[in-house]
Amino acid sequence: MKLFDVYPLYDIEIVKALGSSVWDEKGQEYLDFYGGHAVISIGHTHPHYVERLTDQIRKVGFYSNSVKISAQKELADKIGKLSGHDDYQFFMCNSGAEANENAMKLASFHTGRKKIVAMHGSFHGRTSLAVAATDNPNIVAPVNRTDNVIFVTLNDEQELENLFAKEGDEIAAVILEGIQGVGGIRIASDDYLRRIRTLCDKYGAVYIADSVQCGCGRTGKYYSHDWAGMNADIYTMAKGIGNGFPVAAISIAPHIAPKYGMLGTTFGGNHLACAAALAVAEVMAEDNLVEHARQTGDYLLAELRKLPKIKEVRGKGLMIGVELNEESAPFRKKLLFDEHIFVGSSSDKNTFRLLPALNISRENCDKLLASLRKLLA
Repeated sequence: MKLFDVYPLYDIEIVKALGSSVWDEKGQEYLDFYGGHAVISIGHTHPHYVERLTDQIRKVGFYSNSVKISAQKELADKIGKLSGHDDYQFFMCNSGAEANENAMKLASFHTGRKKIVAMHGSFHGRTSLAVAATDNPNIVAPVNRTDNVIFVTLNDEQELENLFAKEGDEIAAVILEGIQGVGGIRIASDDYLRRIRTLCDKYGAVYIADSVQCGCGRTGKYYSHDWAGMNADIYTMAKGIGNGFPVAAISIAPHIAPKYGMLGTTFGGNHLACAAALAVAEVMAEDNLVEHARQTGDYLLAELRKLPKIKEVRGKGLMIGVELNEESAPFRKKLLFDEHIFVGSSSDKNTFRLLPALNISRENCDKLLASLRKLLA
Protein backbone atom coordinates (compact mmCIF):
# COMPACT_ATOMS: atom_id res chain seq x y z
CA MET A 1 0.00 0.00 0.00
CA LYS A 2 1.38 3.42 -0.92
CA LEU A 3 0.95 6.59 1.11
CA PHE A 4 -1.79 9.01 0.09
CA ASP A 5 0.25 11.78 -1.49
CA VAL A 6 -0.99 15.02 0.10
CA TYR A 7 2.23 16.40 1.62
CA PRO A 8 5.02 18.14 -0.34
CA LEU A 9 8.00 16.73 1.54
CA TYR A 10 11.64 17.66 1.97
CA ASP A 11 13.95 14.72 1.29
CA ILE A 12 14.99 14.61 4.95
CA GLU A 13 14.15 12.05 7.60
CA ILE A 14 14.59 13.05 11.24
CA VAL A 15 15.90 10.13 13.29
CA LYS A 16 17.05 11.85 16.48
CA ALA A 17 16.12 14.99 18.39
CA LEU A 18 17.28 16.73 21.56
CA GLY A 19 16.40 20.18 22.83
CA SER A 20 16.30 22.50 19.80
CA SER A 21 18.38 20.22 17.58
CA VAL A 22 17.32 17.43 15.24
CA TRP A 23 19.45 15.03 13.19
CA ASP A 24 18.73 13.34 9.88
CA GLU A 25 19.52 9.79 8.80
CA LYS A 26 22.94 10.95 7.53
CA GLY A 27 23.92 12.43 10.88
CA GLN A 28 23.45 16.06 9.82
CA GLU A 29 22.36 18.30 12.71
CA TYR A 30 19.73 21.00 12.19
CA LEU A 31 18.62 23.88 14.40
CA ASP A 32 14.86 23.61 14.84
CA PHE A 33 13.20 27.03 14.75
CA TYR A 34 9.82 25.62 13.73
CA GLY A 35 9.04 22.82 16.18
CA GLY A 36 6.80 20.99 13.72
CA HIS A 37 4.19 23.81 13.54
CA ALA A 38 4.74 25.20 17.07
CA VAL A 39 4.28 21.76 18.65
CA ILE A 40 7.61 21.47 20.46
CA SER A 41 7.25 23.68 23.53
CA ILE A 42 9.78 22.36 26.08
CA GLY A 43 12.32 20.98 23.60
CA HIS A 44 12.64 17.60 21.94
CA THR A 45 12.97 14.56 24.22
CA HIS A 46 13.08 16.64 27.39
CA PRO A 47 14.21 14.26 30.18
CA HIS A 48 11.22 14.99 32.43
CA TYR A 49 8.85 14.46 29.50
CA VAL A 50 10.48 11.15 28.57
CA GLU A 51 10.43 10.02 32.19
CA ARG A 52 6.76 10.94 32.67
CA LEU A 53 5.66 9.07 29.53
CA THR A 54 7.88 6.05 30.18
CA ASP A 55 6.63 5.73 33.75
CA GLN A 56 3.00 6.00 32.63
CA ILE A 57 3.20 3.42 29.81
CA ARG A 58 4.55 0.90 32.31
CA LYS A 59 1.38 1.35 34.38
CA VAL A 60 -1.53 1.92 32.00
CA GLY A 61 -1.52 3.54 28.58
CA PHE A 62 -5.22 3.88 27.91
CA TYR A 63 -8.69 3.52 29.25
CA SER A 64 -11.73 5.41 28.07
CA ASN A 65 -13.74 8.18 29.71
CA SER A 66 -16.10 5.61 31.20
CA VAL A 67 -13.92 5.57 34.32
CA LYS A 68 -12.28 8.19 36.50
CA ILE A 69 -8.89 9.42 35.24
CA SER A 70 -7.50 11.56 38.05
CA ALA A 71 -4.63 12.85 35.89
CA GLN A 72 -7.20 14.91 33.95
CA LYS A 73 -8.09 16.89 37.08
CA GLU A 74 -4.41 17.22 37.99
CA LEU A 75 -3.72 18.65 34.51
CA ALA A 76 -6.74 20.97 34.69
CA ASP A 77 -5.43 22.38 37.97
CA LYS A 78 -1.93 22.93 36.59
CA ILE A 79 -3.10 24.63 33.37
CA GLY A 80 -5.62 26.66 35.36
CA LYS A 81 -2.80 27.95 37.53
CA LEU A 82 -0.40 28.54 34.60
CA SER A 83 -3.04 30.43 32.62
CA GLY A 84 -4.61 32.33 35.51
CA HIS A 85 -8.03 30.85 34.66
CA ASP A 86 -8.38 28.33 37.46
CA ASP A 87 -12.13 28.98 37.80
CA TYR A 88 -12.74 27.65 34.25
CA GLN A 89 -13.81 24.12 33.27
CA PHE A 90 -11.60 21.70 31.29
CA PHE A 91 -12.48 19.24 28.52
CA MET A 92 -9.79 17.18 26.79
CA CYS A 93 -9.67 15.98 23.20
CA ASN A 94 -6.96 15.09 20.67
CA SER A 95 -6.18 17.85 18.15
CA GLY A 96 -6.54 21.55 17.52
CA ALA A 97 -9.25 20.98 14.92
CA GLU A 98 -11.19 18.86 17.39
CA ALA A 99 -10.79 21.50 20.10
CA ASN A 100 -12.17 24.21 17.79
CA GLU A 101 -14.94 21.92 16.57
CA ASN A 102 -16.02 21.24 20.15
CA ALA A 103 -15.79 24.93 21.08
CA MET A 104 -18.10 26.01 18.25
CA LYS A 105 -20.48 23.13 18.93
CA LEU A 106 -20.58 24.08 22.61
CA ALA A 107 -21.26 27.72 21.74
CA SER A 108 -24.17 26.63 19.56
CA PHE A 109 -25.56 24.43 22.34
CA HIS A 110 -25.20 27.26 24.85
CA THR A 111 -26.86 29.96 22.72
CA GLY A 112 -29.26 27.88 20.65
CA ARG A 113 -27.92 29.70 17.56
CA LYS A 114 -26.22 28.69 14.31
CA LYS A 115 -24.07 31.56 13.04
CA ILE A 116 -20.28 31.63 13.56
CA VAL A 117 -18.17 34.73 12.84
CA ALA A 118 -14.61 34.00 11.69
CA MET A 119 -11.78 36.10 10.27
CA HIS A 120 -10.37 36.38 6.79
CA GLY A 121 -6.92 34.75 6.88
CA SER A 122 -7.96 32.31 9.59
CA PHE A 123 -6.99 28.67 10.06
CA HIS A 124 -8.95 26.61 12.60
CA GLY A 125 -8.45 23.03 11.38
CA ARG A 126 -9.58 20.53 8.77
CA THR A 127 -12.63 18.86 10.33
CA SER A 128 -16.19 19.75 9.35
CA LEU A 129 -17.02 23.03 11.13
CA ALA A 130 -13.39 23.93 11.85
CA VAL A 131 -12.55 23.89 8.15
CA ALA A 132 -15.77 25.76 7.31
CA ALA A 133 -14.46 28.53 9.59
CA THR A 134 -11.05 28.43 7.88
CA ASP A 135 -10.43 30.98 5.15
CA ASN A 136 -8.95 28.68 2.52
CA PRO A 137 -11.35 27.46 -0.19
CA ASN A 138 -8.77 24.92 -1.39
CA ILE A 139 -9.25 22.75 1.69
CA VAL A 140 -13.02 23.23 2.12
CA ALA A 141 -14.86 20.35 0.42
CA PRO A 142 -18.38 20.90 -0.95
CA VAL A 143 -19.85 19.02 2.03
CA ASN A 144 -18.15 21.46 4.43
CA ARG A 145 -19.55 24.62 2.87
CA THR A 146 -22.18 26.38 4.93
CA ASP A 147 -23.93 29.74 5.12
CA ASN A 148 -23.63 29.57 8.91
CA VAL A 149 -20.04 30.90 8.86
CA ILE A 150 -19.56 34.61 8.16
CA PHE A 151 -16.06 35.96 7.46
CA VAL A 152 -15.03 39.48 8.46
CA THR A 153 -11.80 41.45 8.18
CA LEU A 154 -9.40 41.13 11.08
CA ASN A 155 -9.15 44.39 13.10
CA ASP A 156 -12.01 46.12 11.24
CA GLU A 157 -14.15 47.13 14.21
CA GLN A 158 -16.77 48.93 12.16
CA GLU A 159 -17.43 45.89 9.96
CA LEU A 160 -17.87 43.77 13.07
CA GLU A 161 -20.20 46.34 14.67
CA ASN A 162 -22.32 46.46 11.50
CA LEU A 163 -22.56 42.67 11.35
CA PHE A 164 -23.72 42.38 14.97
CA ALA A 165 -26.21 45.21 14.48
CA LYS A 166 -27.70 43.30 11.56
CA GLU A 167 -27.44 39.67 12.71
CA GLY A 168 -26.38 39.74 16.37
CA ASP A 169 -29.40 37.76 17.60
CA GLU A 170 -28.40 34.86 15.33
CA ILE A 171 -24.66 34.77 16.15
CA ALA A 172 -23.57 31.90 18.38
CA ALA A 173 -19.86 32.76 18.52
CA VAL A 174 -16.93 34.74 17.26
CA ILE A 175 -13.82 32.60 16.80
CA LEU A 176 -10.37 33.99 16.07
CA GLU A 177 -6.69 33.38 16.66
CA GLY A 178 -5.07 36.05 18.83
CA ILE A 179 -2.27 35.89 16.27
CA GLN A 180 -2.98 34.23 12.95
CA GLY A 181 -0.31 31.59 12.48
CA VAL A 182 -0.85 29.98 9.07
CA GLY A 183 -2.16 33.37 7.94
CA GLY A 184 1.31 34.89 8.27
CA ILE A 185 1.57 36.12 11.91
CA ARG A 186 -1.20 38.69 11.70
CA ILE A 187 -1.91 40.12 15.16
CA ALA A 188 -5.41 40.90 16.40
CA SER A 189 -5.20 44.32 18.04
CA ASP A 190 -6.06 44.68 21.72
CA ASP A 191 -8.82 47.14 20.80
CA TYR A 192 -10.33 44.64 18.37
CA LEU A 193 -10.30 41.82 20.94
CA ARG A 194 -11.94 44.08 23.50
CA ARG A 195 -14.60 45.07 20.96
CA ILE A 196 -15.35 41.39 20.35
CA ARG A 197 -15.76 40.92 24.09
CA THR A 198 -18.13 43.89 24.31
CA LEU A 199 -20.25 42.76 21.36
CA CYS A 200 -20.44 39.16 22.56
CA ASP A 201 -21.61 40.40 25.97
CA LYS A 202 -24.18 42.76 24.41
CA TYR A 203 -25.69 40.16 22.06
CA GLY A 204 -25.22 37.01 24.15
CA ALA A 205 -22.66 35.39 21.84
CA VAL A 206 -19.65 33.28 22.85
CA TYR A 207 -16.09 34.54 22.41
CA ILE A 208 -13.85 31.64 21.34
CA ALA A 209 -10.11 32.28 21.61
CA ASP A 210 -8.35 29.87 19.27
CA SER A 211 -5.08 29.42 21.13
CA VAL A 212 -3.95 26.24 19.36
CA GLN A 213 -0.81 27.89 17.98
CA CYS A 214 -0.71 31.19 19.88
CA GLY A 215 -1.34 29.65 23.31
CA CYS A 216 0.71 27.57 25.74
CA GLY A 217 2.81 30.58 26.70
CA ARG A 218 4.24 31.15 23.23
CA THR A 219 3.57 34.89 23.13
CA GLY A 220 4.67 35.70 26.67
CA LYS A 221 1.23 35.12 28.16
CA TYR A 222 -0.37 31.71 28.42
CA TYR A 223 -3.07 32.74 25.93
CA SER A 224 -2.21 35.50 23.46
CA HIS A 225 -5.74 36.93 23.74
CA ASP A 226 -5.02 37.84 27.35
CA TRP A 227 -2.69 40.64 26.26
CA ALA A 228 -5.94 42.58 25.72
CA GLY A 229 -6.73 42.39 29.43
CA MET A 230 -10.04 40.53 29.30
CA ASN A 231 -11.26 36.93 29.26
CA ALA A 232 -12.66 34.83 26.45
CA ASP A 233 -15.54 32.42 27.09
CA ILE A 234 -13.74 29.41 25.61
CA TYR A 235 -10.02 28.94 24.97
CA THR A 236 -8.92 26.15 22.63
CA MET A 237 -5.48 24.62 22.91
CA ALA A 238 -3.36 21.85 21.41
CA LYS A 239 0.12 21.67 19.80
CA GLY A 240 2.48 22.92 22.54
CA ILE A 241 0.53 21.49 25.48
CA GLY A 242 1.63 17.98 24.46
CA ASN A 243 5.14 18.69 23.07
CA GLY A 244 4.53 16.19 20.27
CA PHE A 245 1.99 13.87 21.86
CA PRO A 246 -1.53 14.36 20.41
CA VAL A 247 -3.25 16.34 23.18
CA ALA A 248 -5.85 19.10 22.97
CA ALA A 249 -8.37 20.73 25.27
CA ILE A 250 -10.85 23.52 25.70
CA SER A 251 -11.03 25.75 28.75
CA ILE A 252 -14.63 26.84 29.38
CA ALA A 253 -15.92 29.79 31.41
CA PRO A 254 -17.98 28.97 34.52
CA HIS A 255 -21.25 30.34 33.12
CA ILE A 256 -21.38 27.69 30.36
CA ALA A 257 -23.05 24.66 31.91
CA PRO A 258 -22.24 21.07 30.93
CA LYS A 259 -24.63 18.17 30.60
CA TYR A 260 -24.03 14.47 30.01
CA GLY A 261 -23.44 13.59 26.37
CA MET A 262 -22.99 17.21 25.23
CA LEU A 263 -19.36 16.52 24.23
CA GLY A 264 -17.43 13.28 24.06
CA THR A 265 -14.26 11.56 22.91
CA THR A 266 -12.75 8.07 22.93
CA PHE A 267 -9.07 8.98 23.20
CA GLY A 268 -9.17 12.49 24.65
CA GLY A 269 -7.67 12.75 28.12
CA ASN A 270 -6.19 9.25 28.09
CA HIS A 271 -3.47 8.34 30.57
CA LEU A 272 -0.55 8.87 28.18
CA ALA A 273 -1.93 12.16 26.87
CA CYS A 274 -2.26 13.43 30.43
CA ALA A 275 1.27 12.31 31.29
CA ALA A 276 2.67 14.21 28.29
CA ALA A 277 0.71 17.38 29.06
CA LEU A 278 1.50 17.21 32.77
CA ALA A 279 5.22 17.00 31.95
CA VAL A 280 4.92 20.10 29.76
CA ALA A 281 2.98 22.05 32.39
CA GLU A 282 5.47 21.08 35.11
CA VAL A 283 8.51 22.11 33.08
CA MET A 284 6.83 25.36 32.06
CA ALA A 285 6.13 26.23 35.69
CA GLU A 286 9.52 25.10 37.03
CA ASP A 287 11.53 26.91 34.34
CA ASN A 288 9.24 29.97 34.06
CA LEU A 289 8.98 29.43 30.31
CA VAL A 290 6.16 31.92 29.67
CA GLU A 291 8.39 34.74 30.85
CA HIS A 292 11.39 33.24 29.04
CA ALA A 293 9.36 33.24 25.81
CA ARG A 294 8.51 36.91 26.32
CA GLN A 295 12.09 37.98 27.04
CA THR A 296 13.67 35.87 24.31
CA GLY A 297 11.01 36.98 21.84
CA ASP A 298 11.68 40.64 22.65
CA TYR A 299 15.37 40.06 21.91
CA LEU A 300 14.72 38.22 18.65
CA LEU A 301 12.18 40.74 17.39
CA ALA A 302 14.54 43.65 18.08
CA GLU A 303 17.47 41.95 16.32
CA LEU A 304 15.40 40.77 13.36
CA ARG A 305 14.20 44.32 12.75
CA LYS A 306 17.82 45.42 12.29
CA LEU A 307 18.38 43.06 9.34
CA PRO A 308 18.49 44.32 5.74
CA LYS A 309 16.13 43.34 2.91
CA ILE A 310 13.22 42.59 5.24
CA LYS A 311 9.86 44.26 4.63
CA GLU A 312 8.36 43.65 8.09
CA VAL A 313 8.82 41.62 11.26
CA ARG A 314 5.62 40.76 13.16
CA GLY A 315 4.89 38.85 16.31
CA LYS A 316 4.90 38.53 20.07
CA GLY A 317 7.14 36.35 22.18
CA LEU A 318 8.30 33.33 20.21
CA MET A 319 5.60 33.53 17.55
CA ILE A 320 7.30 35.56 14.84
CA GLY A 321 6.74 36.22 11.15
CA VAL A 322 9.44 37.62 8.88
CA GLU A 323 8.13 39.13 5.66
CA LEU A 324 10.55 39.46 2.77
CA ASN A 325 10.17 41.61 -0.33
CA GLU A 326 9.85 38.43 -2.40
CA GLU A 327 8.57 34.88 -2.01
CA SER A 328 10.19 33.20 0.97
CA ALA A 329 10.31 29.61 -0.34
CA PRO A 330 13.78 29.88 -1.99
CA PHE A 331 15.10 31.62 1.13
CA ARG A 332 13.67 28.93 3.43
CA LYS A 333 15.27 26.28 1.24
CA LYS A 334 18.67 27.97 1.57
CA LEU A 335 18.24 28.19 5.34
CA LEU A 336 17.44 24.49 5.47
CA PHE A 337 20.01 23.03 3.10
CA ASP A 338 22.86 25.56 3.41
CA GLU A 339 22.52 26.69 7.03
CA HIS A 340 20.68 23.62 8.38
CA ILE A 341 17.91 25.58 10.10
CA PHE A 342 14.21 24.69 10.00
CA VAL A 343 11.72 27.58 9.78
CA GLY A 344 8.09 27.51 8.66
CA SER A 345 6.01 28.71 5.75
CA SER A 346 2.69 30.56 5.84
CA SER A 347 -0.21 31.27 3.49
CA ASP A 348 1.46 34.64 2.89
CA LYS A 349 4.02 33.54 0.30
CA ASN A 350 6.53 36.22 1.35
CA THR A 351 6.42 35.42 5.08
CA PHE A 352 8.20 32.67 6.97
CA ARG A 353 7.48 31.75 10.57
CA LEU A 354 9.73 31.28 13.59
CA LEU A 355 8.14 29.01 16.23
CA PRO A 356 10.98 27.54 18.31
CA ALA A 357 10.75 25.74 21.63
CA LEU A 358 9.86 28.08 24.48
CA ASN A 359 13.20 27.32 26.16
CA ILE A 360 15.29 28.20 23.09
CA SER A 361 18.64 29.56 24.20
CA ARG A 362 20.08 32.98 23.40
CA GLU A 363 23.00 31.12 21.80
CA ASN A 364 20.68 29.38 19.35
CA CYS A 365 18.92 32.66 18.61
CA ASP A 366 22.28 34.18 17.74
CA LYS A 367 23.03 31.23 15.43
CA LEU A 368 19.81 31.91 13.56
CA LEU A 369 20.55 35.64 13.35
CA ALA A 370 24.07 35.00 12.03
CA SER A 371 22.69 32.75 9.28
CA LEU A 372 20.03 35.31 8.35
CA ARG A 373 22.65 38.08 8.17
CA LYS A 374 24.77 35.88 5.91
CA LEU A 375 21.95 35.04 3.51
CA LEU A 376 20.52 38.58 3.44
CA ALA A 377 23.87 40.29 2.88
